[in-house]
Amino acid sequence: MKRVWFPNMGKLSHKIAVIVIVFLAALYVAFPFQKPFLNYDLKLGLDLVGGSYLVFEADTKGIDESKKTEALQSLRGVIESRVNLFGISEPNIQLSSFEQSDKIIVELPGIRDTQEAISLVGKTAQLIFLELNDEGNPVEAELTGARLKSSRVDFDQVSGSPVVTLEFDEEGAELFARLTGRNIGKQVPIALDNQIISAPVVESEIRGGSAIIRGEFDLEEAKALSIQLNAGALPVPIELVSERTVGASLGAESIDKSIRAGTYGIILVFLFMIIFYGKLGLVADIGLIVFGVITFALYKIIPVVLTLPGIAGFILSVGMAVDSNILIFERFREEKRKGVNITYALETSFDRAWDSIKDANIATLVTAFILANPLNWSFLHTSGPVRGFAITLALGIGVSLFTGIFVSRNLLRLIIRDKERAK
Repeated sequence: MKRVWFPNMGKLSHKIAVIVIVFLAALYVAFPFQKPFLNYDLKLGLDLVGGSYLVFEADTKGIDESKKTEALQSLRGVIESRVNLFGISEPNIQLSSFEQSDKIIVELPGIRDTQEAISLVGKTAQLIFLELNDEGNPVEAELTGARLKSSRVDFDQVSGSPVVTLEFDEEGAELFARLTGRNIGKQVPIALDNQIISAPVVESEIRGGSAIIRGEFDLEEAKALSIQLNAGALPVPIELVSERTVGASLGAESIDKSIRAGTYGIILVFLFMIIFYGKLGLVADIGLIVFGVITFALYKIIPVVLTLPGIAGFILSVGMAVDSNILIFERFREEKRKGVNITYALETSFDRAWDSIKDANIATLVTAFILANPLNWSFLHTSGPVRGFAITLALGIGVSLFTGIFVSRNLLRLIIRDKERAK
């Protein structure tokens, strides 16, 4: 007979304690009975709560046709980063080209004030660096925000006060060195939307593409300046051509029906597992409850913007979690029919079902990865709702592996241990 290593039952209580602690922590985040010390709010998508719908037109007339696609993709990335800096997760930002017109469509869930949304995305903003002429008037230098790679808040190692660090690309580093070299002891103003947002004095010629702005500002002011610098680094000028506030596209009644249908489906799954597998099914249902609470808590912590396709991804992952349990339970029945020890049957069923579960979930995770398009491949034009579906599906698969292999397995070990003791 094949030899198997059985679990150390002395450590089983520790594993059960881990399950209980994780479940209670997730329960507190998912359904807080009082205001939590960390505020985790569930973010809903445009189709569930409505929001702002903006259309910008990009001025690509001065850009070579061969570099146009790259410039527009860069513009999309900058706008997405700009929105995320203000705490909006998963905005739906799409490029649309038709009859020599290049547009950027921006959907911002939960933002009902279109003016606020416009201020987040920006108008025709393009960051420019200025220098003072002989009369002391600011004139535009050759360096623009298109050459700025990033800006962040750091702290001065001596005084501990906040500073703003700038990083330029290779061409920007050369332009910045020339600009600072001819303006030592003078101000080099930085303007956004034709408004000067900072006017630091150059202390020396700065080479290497990295610079620091010091000033009498607190942390919040430093963050605001960094956001403005990042927001202004648009490679292509844009102009707002359309704006509107949209309501929940599905409507309250449709949302209620969708949630009700999902709830009924999960209840039927619970009943199916109990009817066909008895106590095993009951353990699987407990695992599904743990699965649901942990998944919902992760939606709040990450956070995930929940759309109707996202809800579909969650429900699909519930089905896959049940599928894993069914594979394990059928293996368990096969081993028991052989007349082997029940503990041996349990451990063997999990071990032998693991390969099938692993392969099926890896295949689904690969599909979810492609749909989520985290690397922003240009040949994959996935929209926000599709990405939301992929993210919730991938999260669900990850959590289902934990609950199916760790939670259900150790609960069954606990039941079998007590059953063996009772004999």
